[in-house]
Amino acid sequence: MKTNTKGQFQYSLLLGGQPLRKRFPLKYGWIFLLLAFFVLWIMFNSTNFTDHITCKLAEKKVPTTEGPIPTTITLKHPTESPKPTSVCSFHSVLPEDTLELEFLKNYITWPETPPVPSNFSLNETSHPAHSTFTILPRNGGGSWYVGDQLEVLIKINDFNGRPKKSGGDVLFARLHNPTVHAGVVGKVFDHRNGSYTALFSLLWEGSAEVEVTLVHSSEAVTVLERVNQERPGRIVFQSLFRSGSVTEAADCNVCLKAPLEQLCNFTDIHTGEPWFCYKPKQLKCEHRITHAFKGYVPQPTGMEAKLFQSGVNLKISIPSSGPSKITILPKLKVLNETVPVNMSGEGVKARPAGYYYQGEWRALDGTTVHQFNNATALSQCLKGKVLHLYGDSTVRQWFEFLIAKIPGLKKFDLKTPSQTGPHMALDYANNILVTFRCHGPPLRAFTLPVSQFHFVANKLDSVVGGTNTVVVFGVWAHFGVYPVEVYIRRLLSIRRAVVRLLTRAPGTLVIIRTGNPKKLTLHETLTTDDYYALQRDKILRAIFKEVNVRLLDAWEMTQAHYLPHDLHPPPPIIKNMIDVVLSHICPKR
Repeated sequence: MKTNTKGQFQYSLLLGGQPLRKRFPLKYGWIFLLLAFFVLWIMFNSTNFTDHITCKLAEKKVPTTEGPIPTTITLKHPTESPKPTSVCSFHSVLPEDTLELEFLKNYITWPETPPVPSNFSLNETSHPAHSTFTILPRNGGGSWYVGDQLEVLIKINDFNGRPKKSGGDVLFARLHNPTVHAGVVGKVFDHRNGSYTALFSLLWEGSAEVEVTLVHSSEAVTVLERVNQERPGRIVFQSLFRSGSVTEAADCNVCLKAPLEQLCNFTDIHTGEPWFCYKPKQLKCEHRITHAFKGYVPQPTGMEAKLFQSGVNLKISIPSSGPSKITILPKLKVLNETVPVNMSGEGVKARPAGYYYQGEWRALDGTTVHQFNNATALSQCLKGKVLHLYGDSTVRQWFEFLIAKIPGLKKFDLKTPSQTGPHMALDYANNILVTFRCHGPPLRAFTLPVSQFHFVANKLDSVVGGTNTVVVFGVWAHFGVYPVEVYIRRLLSIRRAVVRLLTRAPGTLVIIRTGNPKKLTLHETLTTDDYYALQRDKILRAIFKEVNVRLLDAWEMTQAHYLPHDLHPPPPIIKNMIDVVLSHICPKR
């Protein structure tokens, strides 16, 4: 009785003073104990639960440059076979960007192009020499006037002279007058049946000649798309790893196909931009010291290479089936009219960004382009300004132009590579600071130290900003060899940084340089092709459409000019670009 009384007292303390035996029989205690063990077993064998626990633990870990460590670990039941894990992808974006990614991919969807089997016939592909363009009569008849819209019909035929039945060819159209150095880009519409329409705004008096160029056949586009999807890693990068007297080299890229333990993960912790290298055999990932472009895997080859023949079907002019020139009369007088209006044709308009006249760019977006023709004009506009330039070599051209034209702007020798920088120049008397820094991987450049290799978004986050700060960037030329997701991911990270900059310093002026067409050869189609650049140009404009930035339309400024296309536009075009930039900085000159 004594022992029983003691046990009842202990249980009664646990159950509000009521004897346990009166509430539950003793056998129920064993049931509760078994249930407790069962719940614990379920929790530790639940995938979601263990994932949650490992995620929380991973969040506490210190980032490392050693091989990539997954933030979640899924514990599989012993009866399940392990599934392969994808370490990286050329096609991924952040989860919050998935919807915008799909929108952008749909936005740039190219018209369907014909298949190109291994035994295709070149004679059945688009041939510029057998194709034609025709200037259509003015709506309502009569003469052409400034403010009218010119319509040109383009018909594509194959090598046998037979009409093509599908679209997808890459065509450029330009209206120009070499005598007065005038030029404007035409807008090309694909009717997807082998015919196209080019529309031109008539913006100057006198003579104007139509020029239509077949950049790529639709069959070539099929190959370009396939190569980018099947061989996105065809550009080879390499990093050196060094510790003491030991040096090793390893290939690197946006994504590498290898087991997790064989890779060094250099994904940027701030932007999430992926970059991987194969792990060196002796050294550690943290011993990486350089980045360099080492070459490419030739694509396309064999018969497909015949789709990219200079002088045959690669960026070749299409002949006219009739007159290729028109005469434009002075603008018709219309009451209360202050801007040119289209007097012929309804519906779709050409809407160019601007045009050249007397070799000077005249913007049509409301920007008054001033001429900064001497060092005094340049330095007075930039006086008291900080100008940060980010991007590739097409932006570095602007840095080189400014230090060449402004005697007081002296470049500091930072002991950095001339191709990639970073570079800095200072005009002490006028308090002008100009900097240039290349964008991060996948930059194709000679060897540069990784300590100077930064993503544009991260550098923008370090900019103080303000009314005397100008930020310019151009990121495009090195992304053509990858699926569009790689470029979209990069621009979205830069956009977030631009928005952060404009939020903390709304007076900052941000200018974006678009891509531009270039001279093409078979080699060039492997790296910076006009088709790739055109698609990415559309993406750039769409991503920054709603952001308070200025867009410098290098695409039209290069295509409309009388000089040949070049990846690095010649000095007359660069001078016009600088005039546009400075006109944004000093609008009331």
